[in-house]
Amino acid sequence: MALTDTKLRNLKPGEKAYQEADEGGLFVEVMPGGAKVWRLRYRLAGKQEKVTLGDYPTYSLGEARTWRDDCKALAGRGLSPMALKRGDPVPDDAAPAVKEMAQAFVRNWCMKAVERAKVKEAADTVEAFARRWYAEIVEPANSNPRNVKRVLDKDVIPAIGAKQVADVTVTDILAITDKIKNRGADQMALQTRNVLKRLFAYAIAREKTTFNPAAAIEAKFIAQAKSRDVALTPEEIGRLLRAIYQSSMKRAHKLALHLLILCMVRKSELIEAKWEEIDLDRAEWSIPGERMKKDKPHLVPLSRQVVAMFEELKGLASGSGWVFPSRGDLKQPIAKSTLNVAVRALEIEVRDFVIHDFRRTASTHLHEAGFNSDWIEKALAHETKGIRGVYNRAQYADQRREMLQWWADFVDSQIQDGRGKVIIGPFGKAYRAA
Repeated sequence: MALTDTKLRNLKPGEKAYQEADEGGLFVEVMPGGAKVWRLRYRLAGKQEKVTLGDYPTYSLGEARTWRDDCKALAGRGLSPMALKRGDPVPDDAAPAVKEMAQAFVRNWCMKAVERAKVKEAADTVEAFARRWYAEIVEPANSNPRNVKRVLDKDVIPAIGAKQVADVTVTDILAITDKIKNRGADQMALQTRNVLKRLFAYAIAREKTTFNPAAAIEAKFIAQAKSRDVALTPEEIGRLLRAIYQSSMKRAHKLALHLLILCMVRKSELIEAKWEEIDLDRAEWSIPGERMKKDKPHLVPLSRQVVAMFEELKGLASGSGWVFPSRGDLKQPIAKSTLNVAVRALEIEVRDFVIHDFRRTASTHLHEAGFNSDWIEKALAHETKGIRGVYNRAQYADQRREMLQWWADFVDSQIQDGRGKVIIGPFGKAYRAA
């Protein structure tokens, strides 16, 4: 059967090179490294010859077929396309029309092949491809992609920017992360590895390489997670929340754990929350300074999901002034240990963690997604010193609202995880209307 573009795109490399035929002697050879090379077999003076055009998709299926026809026309006139590509001269006794055909073949295929190879090589450097990835994927998808750009410009491009994407090795990635760790920035080394992992995943999707050298390095080999450094992976976030909603714990406690992930607040700030602090119409939660670690009031913009959860909790509170009233005394909030006990009772395959790690988990993924560090620090109610701290008093409310909505949507996608929506509850009118 003749080849099609769909079949060509879907050809995968094997342990050894293999061939897929088109028609008239044209075939593509799939190399173990992933390259797909156009070649042609033809007969000249009773002997078989083989000549190479170049890679697919640098040369399209249509171009390869035109090249095949030109090669066979030359062979029919007694000239060898293989010899012409090698640079051999046309015989002096060849007819003028044959000489003209040969010259056109050299111009159209041999000389242009060299030019195309140079352009392709330049386009497939890490720097060129990283710029393309940033412009096509990172910048449109993130509110503030400067963190990713900073990683590329500061550590990646100076180190491997001139290399071909397909030539980058695990050793190259480790050299970058080790240099960053030597600056005392272990977590930045891990973040850089994560950026490179996403970059090479895109390169594989664009058929620039078949191997992701950053994904081959486990995170623990770059920055060993201490107990206070645990951040859940996206898969662990989904696994944990599915386990929470499928457990037998009280509905209010399920919502509390979900809110801790989405709002990025401390446990005490959530379980001691009062309804007077929460404005569902404005989608804002104003935590007074006396309940904050730094004794400064803190504003939490609420995502659609969080507003809906608070609406449901309003009905579960039985008229109490506390968002999470104690079962034995509606005038008191739940005990500080209640949520810890509920988490310890879960039967899940997730690394050991404590509830405080929810904040670190959110921070890690927001940084990796390219959001501004100042917005993230403000969402965590961390104090920033100096000039940045003065500007920070504006609270970046609009930016944090957009960021926390992105985070809530991201967490939603992990709960679903392609398995159909887990029944986690109605979450009130705001969520249903979204």
